Amino acid sequence: MLFKSVLAAGIAIGLLASAASASPRLFEDSRLVVRDRFSDEIAGRGPDVIFIPGLASSRETWKATAIRLKRNFRIHLIQVAGFAGEDARANAKGPVLEPTAEAIDAYLVERYLTPATIIGHSLGGTMALYLAERHPGDLKKVMLVDTIPFYATLMAGPQATVASMTPMADKIRSGQSQMPKAQSDRMMASMATAAADKAMIEGWSKASDPSALANALADDLTLDLRPGLPALTTPITLLYPDYTPLGAPKGGTDALYRGTYATAPGVKLVGIENSLHFIMFDQPAQFDAALDAFLAN
Repeated sequence: MLFKSVLAAGIAIGLLASAASASPRLFEDSRLVVRDRFSDEIAGRGPDVIFIPGLASSRETWKATAIRLKRNFRIHLIQVAGFAGEDARANAKGPVLEPTAEAIDAYLVERYLTPATIIGHSLGGTMALYLAERHPGDLKKVMLVDTIPFYATLMAGPQATVASMTPMADKIRSGQSQMPKAQSDRMMASMATAAADKAMIEGWSKASDPSALANALADDLTLDLRPGLPALTTPITLLYPDYTPLGAPKGGTDALYRGTYATAPGVKLVGIENSLHFIMFDQPAQFDAALDAFLAN
């Protein structure tokens, strides 16, 4: 399955990673807020919209989107501490996913940004879905971009459980997991179509903190949000790719994503054609149209 290579991403990334540095900024006229678990680059004026990137990813994931929207919205570009050149700070040791999600929620409440509109890609979407289950009153609506509620099922299938995935997660945390370069190359091929985009994504990985990355992946493998899907009250839209650039049949991913969210009838699913994992890079026009429709409702 194509998605197994995405699971392997975190293992490979942890092996490639090098020391991180300061909180990167994208815009000269922005304001940067740095917290223990993340930083927030704020640009533009208007209604607040929060963007969270994925595993090992930079806020640059959303740069083109921010340029387009910041005339009409106040954009919050989150970057997780330890990812893509961001100092690890509190994420240098121990769990990353849930503490960072909780820290983002506390920040949104503190800054009077609730109920919040959040767009999250991959692991960033997992954080957004976690908040929708744990803190629904703090959210207005959520867009998930290629996110599923239990990441481990991409590797072990629907029979995966937290208990069955814990040994693998423990090995990842301890740095014992290894992956051949050929597998790493296949993983990177599933991220984006253009060579420049793949090179940028790989660069983020190399600039990430190894411990923060390993712990975040291990957290993701052992966080099962499926039981909370039927009780969701936050309006959610999911964008998902078809992976046809890698040879998947047209419509071949529909059953996977629709089956995964079958117990969450309120989730709106939108398939994006001819796209890999970074939908916003591969199909910017389709992504922009879907995002604009989401923000307009």
